[in-house]
Amino acid sequence: MRLKLRFFASHREAMGNERRTVEVPEGTNVGQLLDRLAVENPALKKLEGHTIVAVNQEQVERGHRLKDGDEVAMYPPVGGG
Repeated sequence: MRLKLRFFASHREAMGNERRTVEVPEGTNVGQLLDRLAVENPALKKLEGHTIVAVNQEQVERGHRLKDGDEVAMYPPVGGG
């Protein structure tokens, strides 16, 4: 299945681009996707504890199962004051 990935802030810097499309097996969850991306790009591994993931603009957990055509966005927590 094909996923559209978007990276923001430090995640964009780590990946070296803002967007990417990947093919993953059916049944892949967010955690598996993050693990795969970290193997391909070790700079992303350093951000593991500081990553929020949204699928189709809704924040999800690592166990969330992905579907063909999903847009997966990764970004750091946002602080404010």
